[in-house]
Amino acid sequence: MSEEITNFIFDIDGTLIDTLDMYMPAMIDTLAKHGHPVAPDKVEQTKHDLFGITGKDALRLAGIAEEEIPAIQKDWFNLAYERADRAKVIEGIPEMLNALAHRSNTKIAIATSKLADEYQEYFVKQYDFAKLFKVAITSADTKKHKPSPDPILAAMKAMNADPQKAVYVGDTINDLKAAHAAGIKFAGALYGSVNPDSIKDADFPLHKPSDLLEI
Repeated sequence: MSEEITNFIFDIDGTLIDTLDMYMPAMIDTLAKHGHPVAPDKVEQTKHDLFGITGKDALRLAGIAEEEIPAIQKDWFNLAYERADRAKVIEGIPEMLNALAHRSNTKIAIATSKLADEYQEYFVKQYDFAKLFKVAITSADTKKHKPSPDPILAAMKAMNADPQKAVYVGDTINDLKAAHAAGIKFAGALYGSVNPDSIKDADFPLHKPSDLLEI
């Protein structure tokens, strides 16, 4: 099977780096500041349910009115960036990406919900392995976002990827839905998922990053 998959497309948050503690407590704090406190018994579930999608979509799902979203998102992301030191590389990711990037006939790409400037400042500039990616689709590049297939399809187009030889690697149910809607296989990052049960039906379950090298 390994020789068939030559195009690997990656999510970032929860797949390559662990950013839950950077983003989600900041969201809870910002919602409270703006008069939308989350009930204490709902905090953990809310953090998990709204992680790994665009900021706007997360706030919409939290029930925030459209006119309030820009100000809340700005405050949320500013607070999250102040806590950027809470983000950490998932163990084994740099080694796995280096192995893939140096395979012949293999391409790797990013399809993320991150904003374009956020991708540059808090991914490319922070992590050496980010420079291995020649193709990166951010939330600015498509009108629709995961679980829509559009970000993955955009990455595949940029890579000139054959769907039969492509896989999307992600950690959420939205990643799984987007991959299958794009007509490609899904590798589930069980090792980084905050809700691994939701992606247990992945075509390739990954218990550690190096498992991806065996598919």
